[in-house]
Amino acid sequence: MKNSFLHNFAVLIYRYKKSVLFLWILFTITLGVFAFKLPSILHGSGFETDGAFNKAQTILKEGFNQPKSTMTIVIESSSHDMQSEEFQSFVQDTIDDLDDVEHLSRITSPLDNANMSKDNIAYILLGFDQGFNDLKDSVDQIRDRLEKNENFKASLTGGPVISEDMNKASQNDLKRAEAIGIPAALVILLFAFGGVVAALIPLLIGIFSVISAMGLLYFLALDLDMSIFLLNVVPMIGLALGIDFALLLVNRFREEIKKGSVEAAISTSIQTAGRSIAFSGLCVFLGLSSMLFIDINIFRTVAIGGMMVVTLSVICALTFLPAVLGLLGSNINKWMVLKEKDKQKSTWYRFAKLVMRRPVSMFFLALILLAAAIVPLADLRLTIPEAEALPESYESRQAFETFKDTFGEQQLYPVTMIVDADRDILSTNQFNDLESLTERLEKEEIVKRVESIFSETELKAEQLKHALEQDNVPEGLQKAKEAFLQKDKAIVRAYLNVDTTSTEAQDWVREWNGDYEEFELILGGNSKFTQEIFDEIYDKAPYAVGFVLISTYFILLVAFRSLFIPLKAIVMNVISLCATFGLVVWIFQEGHFVNPSDGIGLMIPVFTFGIVFGLSMDYEVFLISRIQEYYQESKDNDYATLMGLTSTSKIITSAALIMIVVTGAFAFTGVVPVKQMGVSIALAILIDATLVRMVLVPSLMKLMGHWNWWLPGYQKNKQKSLE
Repeated sequence: MKNSFLHNFAVLIYRYKKSVLFLWILFTITLGVFAFKLPSILHGSGFETDGAFNKAQTILKEGFNQPKSTMTIVIESSSHDMQSEEFQSFVQDTIDDLDDVEHLSRITSPLDNANMSKDNIAYILLGFDQGFNDLKDSVDQIRDRLEKNENFKASLTGGPVISEDMNKASQNDLKRAEAIGIPAALVILLFAFGGVVAALIPLLIGIFSVISAMGLLYFLALDLDMSIFLLNVVPMIGLALGIDFALLLVNRFREEIKKGSVEAAISTSIQTAGRSIAFSGLCVFLGLSSMLFIDINIFRTVAIGGMMVVTLSVICALTFLPAVLGLLGSNINKWMVLKEKDKQKSTWYRFAKLVMRRPVSMFFLALILLAAAIVPLADLRLTIPEAEALPESYESRQAFETFKDTFGEQQLYPVTMIVDADRDILSTNQFNDLESLTERLEKEEIVKRVESIFSETELKAEQLKHALEQDNVPEGLQKAKEAFLQKDKAIVRAYLNVDTTSTEAQDWVREWNGDYEEFELILGGNSKFTQEIFDEIYDKAPYAVGFVLISTYFILLVAFRSLFIPLKAIVMNVISLCATFGLVVWIFQEGHFVNPSDGIGLMIPVFTFGIVFGLSMDYEVFLISRIQEYYQESKDNDYATLMGLTSTSKIITSAALIMIVVTGAFAFTGVVPVKQMGVSIALAILIDATLVRMVLVPSLMKLMGHWNWWLPGYQKNKQKSLE
């Protein structure tokens, strides 16, 4: 059935094909200049959100003159311990070499604090007056000044350092993945089309889409704080989707060019494959937009970057690609290296006949395999990536692990409690209540030790208050007051005896944050940061998932005029994604084929769902659209399912393989969350394009017969319109 709008659109593109090509090339070259600048303005892990943690950070900086960021220099010796003159001399020389480092505001030395050294390892704590994202030059300056010799090794680590290294590793990973994925995609395209020209075009569409998207994102990143993770996500989605869309349209064009003119082939291709691309792109766009529900920078970054590249992939596939095909015409089949087989004799036809002959057994066989893959999902542990996300060769990771093994992560990440009294903290009642608070904290089973004005001075509230009211306050006492007390606020630090990111730590900081008797407690530190990130995702994820499921259902309802097909698509997508997550747990968490990890990156399930749920609809739309075409011609559901499956199996498999190699190439990268995401998406696509699209969908189509196409009122209205 001809769609007048799409037909007129196709005519317009064909008529002005040279102008469309010129504008796209000019557009891509111009944006390409800015695309290469994008890495220089991206920064940070992206795990930032508003809440008590940020509020505490602001109070510490503005009210207590605490550093905005910290780094740690870990010093190790192969032949001396901290008590030796040589070790102490090396520490002092290291501190002296830090003179004039940009933004360095405070140095805490192990020479003044015995808790900062143990045997042959010590650390220097550096405080800075700038945030994570503004310390690149400071990191480089410190690294250049650190000395190493046969007896001593000084290494820099900490949040800003790990963030900077993550930036470099991500860019290296991107180059490595592209070096693997693009050539592999070209080989698959060559086998899919059998010709060099036809194989090169989808690759060109993917590259144009990615370059254009990254160029536009440069301008957005000037105003928005966007994570470095953007460099991995945009090429991953853009190349896979751009190639995928082009694959569908080029395949249909090659079929239609055999039947008539180039213009007619362009028109039919846009009305069929082009329509599928538009609906697929919309599904992917909505899947990615669902991440905007979660108010965390990294999810916003992935959502905006993904939505941008999806939009440009669709536009490029529906404008630039038809213009290229219009110029090539029958030359699309030039330089053929493989002969095309008769569909009726193909392996895909025989496989489709097998599925249609035994729909029940094939359906249950696929379900059993998926259920087995889902089982490990019960043991899923989610974590926020830290230094261990970096490759083992990075010095910042090695230094962090040395610190953690020697002093414990808790030493670096205490729970910082801002006690807000709303009036003078030194008034008798308030000060006594502050002492009672610290005493209660010390009795908490989860607390190892507490730092406060009372522990620092070793005085009780009454004694301390009396001493602070004297005309001549001793220098040490005055420094303690400035560090722990300011007007109506006080600082209390609780060092926990459990992992700072554990469920126990999260529950504890959640419980203590807020009102406590006459005080308001504002908690900061790594435990609070982790708790707020987890809570934000757990609270908002159901809304994001609900939005995707409902919006996708109605899009497919409009696309296929069917009540059951959208429902089947959604249920099968959810099952295949659960199977994917189960396999990811089995591979990464349980350590099959790779070294076992502490858990799966917190963002991986959200990213995979947001990206794959939409991408998998690409195959659904393409397959069902073709079945629908045959059904409208024949009114025979079995014939339509058989022919639709036969005519699309090769192209869906090729498209899936391309997505698998482009996204799966990130499995060979060094940053663990990137590796996990690449494998997750590749596995999800593999499951979806094989067990789901090739087995479950046709089995259910066969079993449901004409009920597949039932929509209350639609058939009756359609019949009236025909009359």
